[in-house]
Amino acid sequence: MPRRLRLIALVTAFAFCTGTRAASLPDLGDAAESTLSRQSEHALGEQTMRSLKAAGAMLDDPEIDAYLDALGHRLVATDPDLAGQPFRFFAVDSNQLNAFALPGGHIGVHTGLIAATQSESELASVLAHEISHVGQHHIARQIAAQSGGQMLSMAAMVAAILAAGTGNGQAAMAAATGATAAQQQSMIDYTREHEQEADRIGFQLLVRAGFDPRAMASFFERLQQRTRLVEAGTTPAWLRTHPLTAQRVAEAEDRAFAQPYRQVPDSQDYHLARALVRSYEGTPRDAEQRLAAELAEGRHRDRSAARYGLAAAQLRAGHFSAAEATLDGLVRDGFRHPMLEALAGQILSQSGRDAAARARLEAALKRYPDHIQLVYDYPALLIRGGDHRAAIAFLDAQLARRPADATLHRQAAEAWAALGQPLQSHRHQGEYYALSGDAKAALEQLQLALKDTDDDSPERQIVEARLQALRTRERETRSAPGGARGNKPEHSLYPHLPADNRH
Repeated sequence: MPRRLRLIALVTAFAFCTGTRAASLPDLGDAAESTLSRQSEHALGEQTMRSLKAAGAMLDDPEIDAYLDALGHRLVATDPDLAGQPFRFFAVDSNQLNAFALPGGHIGVHTGLIAATQSESELASVLAHEISHVGQHHIARQIAAQSGGQMLSMAAMVAAILAAGTGNGQAAMAAATGATAAQQQSMIDYTREHEQEADRIGFQLLVRAGFDPRAMASFFERLQQRTRLVEAGTTPAWLRTHPLTAQRVAEAEDRAFAQPYRQVPDSQDYHLARALVRSYEGTPRDAEQRLAAELAEGRHRDRSAARYGLAAAQLRAGHFSAAEATLDGLVRDGFRHPMLEALAGQILSQSGRDAAARARLEAALKRYPDHIQLVYDYPALLIRGGDHRAAIAFLDAQLARRPADATLHRQAAEAWAALGQPLQSHRHQGEYYALSGDAKAALEQLQLALKDTDDDSPERQIVEARLQALRTRERETRSAPGGARGNKPEHSLYPHLPADNRH
């Protein structure tokens, strides 16, 4: 099994242990939260996210992550009970049909599942289900039922993910097996009730957000059909971690029938994000040939998005002229979208035409100043071209609006270092590490920044405030009920900022 697929299998098991099953228990209230405090849940989620990043499991595409984040928060916004609960939605680089919830509101969606959906409402139904697992505190309720042993199994799963990330597959599989085998039967006892609860509440989110109420049932039915058509042992991963019974399908259909019929069109953003996902499937040559054939044969749901996906595949294959010609054709046909502009800038930049790329990005930012891919690509181009002062000016303006954006801090650290300004470079690098959940590295960078400041300078006051915030957060976590004592959980300097500020 390839390393990445082995890793995803372990992540699936981790999601099964921590976020997708438990019992039809009474409301545990404070008792559950005392078993796994909000701060400990956040720490565990951050630790797992760092493991996923280190192992290369995440897709790391700002366009797709931004789309998932917007879609997810559209659903979250419909439930007042979720106010204040941080959520982060991200794509996992895997062709499996799967999605999972991790502690702390992290929700991952495999690219294979995005590609397999036939409507935006279907994708929204999956996110709504995972959001409901988080909102109903299934993780805390599960730990309350199984006591301390469950925390040990979660820690073992994190260790398994780390082992997989280092290429030690045998150690990873041993850790995963040891963490789950003894508790397998108790997991089965809890699965159905929590899945039914997530279906019911997720359906409410779906309807309130204005999506097609039939989407959840239709997605269930297609997954069941896929299971019947494939060989044994190749059941879609989402069904292995979210067992689908005839009762769940029937209940989803009953809920849909109770709602008035209405057609819900897919957004252009959905079509473009799905086309971009499909441009990553297979080798660059295979993706380009497949998407070109689909266009020629008319096998697409949205022709403009299909052409955009083809251009993305052509860029991935290094066929810059072909990619540019495809996008130019879209522009001539009157298609306008910030994702097209970002892709055009990348084609120009990767083909070595930096001046043209800069002009294109600057024009695009005037029209779409909040599109995150453009916001990231522009300073990256300036830094690569040696215009570090222009990059700093742009990044300062962006960080004033997005103070908890880790990518922008990392870019600022690079630009300041190139200008020979270690104080600013260490400060921004510290912010980057803190936002990535690595408190130890953040503290080291901020302490290095202090060495380069005058005793009475405003910069020193900023750095000292950041150090104090991080240390205070760590103390609060260690002293919280259910907190992980002894292993110093690592937290962001900005734990309470809205999720849309934490790219």
